[in-house]
Amino acid sequence: MTQPTRRAVLAAALAAPAVSRVAFAQGTPAIDQLRLFVPSGAGGGWDGLARVIEKVLRETNAIGSAMVENVPGAGGSIGLPRFVAMRGRRNTLMVAGLSLVSSAIVNRSPVTASRDTIPLARLQGEAHVLVVPEASPIRTLADFVQAFRADPRGTSIAGGSAGGTDHMTLGFIAKALGIPTAQVSYVAFNSGGPAASAIIGNQVKAGIANYAEWAGHIESGRMRALGLTADARAPGVPVPTFREGGLDVVFYNWRGVFAPTGIPEGHVNELGAMIAAMAEGAPWKREAESRGWQLIYQPRREFAAFLEQEVREVEGVLKDLGLV
Repeated sequence: MTQPTRRAVLAAALAAPAVSRVAFAQGTPAIDQLRLFVPSGAGGGWDGLARVIEKVLRETNAIGSAMVENVPGAGGSIGLPRFVAMRGRRNTLMVAGLSLVSSAIVNRSPVTASRDTIPLARLQGEAHVLVVPEASPIRTLADFVQAFRADPRGTSIAGGSAGGTDHMTLGFIAKALGIPTAQVSYVAFNSGGPAASAIIGNQVKAGIANYAEWAGHIESGRMRALGLTADARAPGVPVPTFREGGLDVVFYNWRGVFAPTGIPEGHVNELGAMIAAMAEGAPWKREAESRGWQLIYQPRREFAAFLEQEVREVEGVLKDLGLV
């Protein structure tokens, strides 16, 4: 789950076909119309990413126009087969993320993003944060580890729905500490709001969520942040990583883009070059900063390798949690 260096990112972009670089340099759109397929409903995280991709690519004149299509349901498992059926369709990208991997595993989908699409680029992600109530005697990640090891069942931890990324984060924490997941006490809520209320109200010992979701509570002092699942500290976020605290867990709720199979390799490279140029540009970084995204770009081959490993690890933790 390591990030590529900046040098590797630039090398991947420069290795793309010259036709794409010339098109960008001359200000001529490389693609007249881009189709962005989103296997979730409007207004969600994947849809939001698709809209920003459209905005930045149009602003930089990489495309003439874009069409966004939403197909919601079952964490992407309904939309994914439709995208797979778009085999050979040029100028089409699917925007999705981690939940597409986990939902395919849980729903035993016959098609998967790793096998039946071309993983083109990982773009951004959100780290998870482990928090405790303001009045908790637990002050540091080391304190939490000690308490969790001593009494896993008594250390109740709130988060989102069962099997979601919050729950998986706890599974990875337990695995790293050698604690059987059968002993873990996870309190699932249907959204971050009720989970936050349970933490602030001292109804549970700790909680897990995307950092941005609880940033306001952390900044106000109603919650104490113990650690982030990022591999490096986030800019402007005064919270150490798990690894800094001796807990080897790195986990992002990541999102990226996928191309359909059956398109020429040269066109795949052109799409990859377009996304690489976008990810390295100032407009993209501006949009990411305004939304609190963590930029964890990976080009095609690195993303494909990461995805294979992610599938294995997510399937393993979901099995540990009794969800598969």
